[in-house]
Parts: sequence; structure tokens; C-alpha cells
Amino acid sequence: MTKQLILFRHGKSDWNVGNGRDRDRPVAERGIVAAKTMGKLLAAAGKVPDLAITSSAVRARTTLEIARSAGQWPCPMSVTDDLYEASIDQVLEVIHAVPNHHHSLMLVGHQPTWSDAVSFFLGGGTVAMPTAAMVCLEFEIATWAQIDYGRGTLLWLLPPRLFT
Repeated sequence: MTKQLILFRHGKSDWNVGNGRDRDRPVAERGIVAAKTMGKLLAAAGKVPDLAITSSAVRARTTLEIARSAGQWPCPMSVTDDLYEASIDQVLEVIHAVPNHHHSLMLVGHQPTWSDAVSFFLGGGTVAMPTAAMVCLEFEIATWAQIDYGRGTLLWLLPPRLFT
């Protein structure tokens, strides 16, 4: 039995807008275009997740909302503070709490956590996650609680600049 995890980094944010709080930074125009591109790409590839969970940061939530709308994804979406400035342990807690009837999960979040998480799940190495990039990992597991260090296989890593 396998489960697939897609990590989606938020689109390019606008450093010049907002109230100065990092959590409130919006997505820049370039990030909006990239999110639309990635949403349509995932739908065209037939890789829309069963469930999407996003960081509560404005740029992450907006990236997911734009991608879902552009790709017309039917998957449910939830928002959590646990993916904002998250450690690997916090990411694992979010994953481990996912109901097992979901076979594919998308998490939307931030750097450096996403690069660190990919390295963790693969058991080492260095990974660069540009803004709005998606990476898909597959795990030979029956339950989400079994995801851990070195258990993943990289299926793909797609930066939006390849498609815009």
C-alpha cells in the first residue's frame, strides 16, 4: 500500500505590502501566476490530492486557494498554524493526524522547512524548493502515522518556471 505526499511551497510574496508582519505578507503577481500554473498542471496530470492542508500565513493560504481554483480541484482544504515556521516534528504531527482513507495529501508551507522535510523523508541529501514549486514523495505505508525519516521515494519536483 502506498501514500503520496505533495509539498507545495507558497508563491512569491510581496515584501512591500502588508502591515509588516511576516505572517500577513500577500502573494505577489508573479506568485499568483505561478500558483495558477501549478494548479492547472496538477489537474492536467491527474495528481490532485485527496486533502490539502495549508499554513495559516496569508501567502500560503492564498497560493493554495488560487491553485485549487485554477485547477478546479475538488479536494477539501484546511488551515493550520502548525505549518507556519514549523519544525520537522510539527510537520510530522500534522501528517500523522491525517485520516487514513486519504491516499494523497498536499501540505502548503514555507522554506526552509520544505527543503528540510524533503531531505528528512528521503533520508538525506540537499533539496532546493523555489517559490511555488511542488515535490511529490511516495511512501510504502498503510497509515499516515508510519511516515518517518528515510521512508520516502521522490517521484517528482516541479518548479513553476519550467511551465511559465
